[in-house]
Order: sequence, then structure tokens, then C-alpha cells
Amino acid sequence: RFTPGDWAAALAVVGLWGSNFIAVKIALSDLPPFLLTGLRFVGVALLLAPLFRPRLDQLPGILGIGLVLGVGHFGFIFYALSGMEAATTAIVTQLGTPFSVLLAWAVFGEKLSRAHALGLGLAFAGVALLAGEPSLPSLFPLAVAVLAMLAWAVSNVQVKRLTPLSPMTLNGWMAVFAAPMLLALSWAVEDGQVAAVRAAGWQVWAAMGYTILGSSVIAYTLWYRLLARHSMNRIVPIT
Repeated sequence: RFTPGDWAAALAVVGLWGSNFIAVKIALSDLPPFLLTGLRFVGVALLLAPLFRPRLDQLPGILGIGLVLGVGHFGFIFYALSGMEAATTAIVTQLGTPFSVLLAWAVFGEKLSRAHALGLGLAFAGVALLAGEPSLPSLFPLAVAVLAMLAWAVSNVQVKRLTPLSPMTLNGWMAVFAAPMLLALSWAVEDGQVAAVRAAGWQVWAAMGYTILGSSVIAYTLWYRLLARHSMNRIVPIT
């Protein structure tokens, strides 16, 4: 059962992640998406990695999470945000719930009831309707956002299967692996990074600070703890 502390943590995660769409949209006004994501994880790594150390046998699993969650989810969702409104992107991210429910059923054998099936159908139908939203200039950012949420669902499975690890350790060392991959991706497909960093105003760096501390360090630490305590079908729908 959920304790009052679990409910408080879950509601804090929802609030911090919801507000993060606004912060990221502000930061994207000056910084390209993959550079922004890479710098975010540089900040997380600098804050946490020196303080928390995983065992050597845990590093391959953390590397996989860095690739799937760091690059596949965050890199892609930031890219999608650069081409869509924050509210539209926030709605598309709700696909993380049906994707996670399906994966929990397939991988862990968690129960999939008729009510779950109805909810899944409604969720996918809602995003299909959203594809015709008038202010959406192109379907490509929408498709990228959908892939990003599939990556998020896969990362939840990875976290559940990982050898028991403190949330702070996982948070910090996932960032250690994700940051260089994202910065290399930025170098390969983006340009003007140095000029963008120099031109960024205080609002951009304040938004960056929020994504590092609020969305990453605090929210994901709480999220990993909840994933360790409860089944995916129990915790993911709260988002």
C-alpha cells in the first residue's frame, strides 16, 4: 500500500516534472536541444557522482539507462519541445503510462485487467486525436516525442531489473554516461553551441538550474525510490 510519504513523493514528482516543461521551453529559446540536455547531465554528474559510487558490476546496467533514458528519452523529448508547444508535448508524454503498463505486463507479468485495457485504448486514441492539433506545424516532433516516451517506459523496466542501487548513485552515474553521449550528438548535428552559451541570459541559466535540481536530482531520486517500492502498474499511472 501507498504510505502518506509515498503519496507526498509521487505528488512532488508530478509537480516538479510538470513545471519542467516550462523551464525547458525557456532554456530552448537560446540553447539547442541536445546541447541543453548534455549540459543538464553535466550539472547532475558534478553534483552527485563524486559523492556516490556504484559497484563495478552495476556500471553496465547504469550505462544502458544512460543511453535509453538520457539520450533516448531526454534528448528526444527536448528535441520535440523545440518544435512543439510545451502544453502539447506535456500531453504526448502521457504515453509513458500505457507504454510502461504494457512493458510491465510483458516483462514482469504484472496484471493487465479490462480496465487497464480500456485505459490504454483511451490513451492511445487521445494522442492520435492530438496529432491534428491546429498549432502543430509538423508531425515529426510528435513522432519524436512518442519515441521518447517509449524510451522512458523501457528505462523504467531497466531500473526495476537493476541490482539494488541507491537513487542518488543511479541519478549521478546515469548522468556521467549520458552527458558525453549527448554532447557528442550535439557536436554532430547542431551548430553555434559556443555562441548560444555566450548569448544565453540569466533566465536560461535559472531554467537550467531548475531542470538540474528540481527535475533531475530531486524528482528522479524520488521516482527511483518509488519504482523500487511498488509495481510499475501501481506507480506509473500517477504521472
